[in-house]
Amino acid sequence: MSKFGELIDLEIPVLLDFYADWNEQSTSMHPVLRDVASALGNKGKVIKIDVDKNKELSQALRIKGLPTLMIYKKGEMVWRQSGEQDANTLIGILNEYT
Repeated sequence: MSKFGELIDLEIPVLLDFYADWNEQSTSMHPVLRDVASALGNKGKVIKIDVDKNKELSQALRIKGLPTLMIYKKGEMVWRQSGEQDANTLIGILNEYT
């Protein structure tokens, strides 16, 4: 969990994608997140977290639906949404926090 704190305690917005390989909606988000990451460049970060490999963290954050997307900035959660999102929507939201 301390490593999680290091991931989210940045000056730039960090988009977390909680996913599972067996979940179709999760895997369909992968190309969208690649587009978001390339559009952000160094103004933000995209991190994918496999819920099956990070059960403790997923439970602590009460991840129920997949994919669950969260944006953290300076260690604080500033946005959270479950379900698929398109790249332009995510880029727009992330730009609000850059």
